[in-house]
Amino acid sequence: MHRDGFAVAELDADERAVIARVVADVGLLLGEEPFGMEAEEPTVGDGDELFGFLQSLEAALADPDDPAVLRVLPNAAPTDREVASEFRRLTEPELRATKVARLKAMWLALSEDGPEWAVPEEDAMATAGALTDLRLVLASRLGVVTDEDATALHDEIELAAHAVETGAAAELNVDPERVWLGMLYQALTWLQESLMSYVMRNDE
Repeated sequence: MHRDGFAVAELDADERAVIARVVADVGLLLGEEPFGMEAEEPTVGDGDELFGFLQSLEAALADPDDPAVLRVLPNAAPTDREVASEFRRLTEPELRATKVARLKAMWLALSEDGPEWAVPEEDAMATAGALTDLRLVLASRLGVVTDEDATALHDEIELAAHAVETGAAAELNVDPERVWLGMLYQALTWLQESLMSYVMRNDE
């Protein structure tokens, strides 16, 4: 929803903390010092399990050869190593700094108390860019490259949720970490689409 020059999403404390944690982890992936965590972490139930999965994600981000880096900072000329290397040398530091600044601003906003995450209209495009980077990292973890992959992930999550509800999770070999990260990927996609709808509302 939107109100008085802001795009507004209603997020509870656990939802804010989960997203803020991923924002901080992606900032770490891009070479920044840890943002720290001011947002309150969940203390009971499924939130604890999810934070365990996010901790393993954070450990994976320490790998300098992480393929997620190439999703967030792709090669300008994939078929010409020399050109790609030179372009990266000239542009990557500034690009990393821009991406980290967007993530840090988003993390600070999510770390504030309250039931709403309000994005000022002038910050909407930067926030949408930060959400893109978050989704690219999770997509790399989940093996989502094409629209068909995203559709298959959605179907996989629905099947896993049904399996959990009916007690068939063990028989279907449900991977709870993949399901949690997939649900997070879907939530970030929805937030980004909602934010872009807000940005484009006057063009309709």
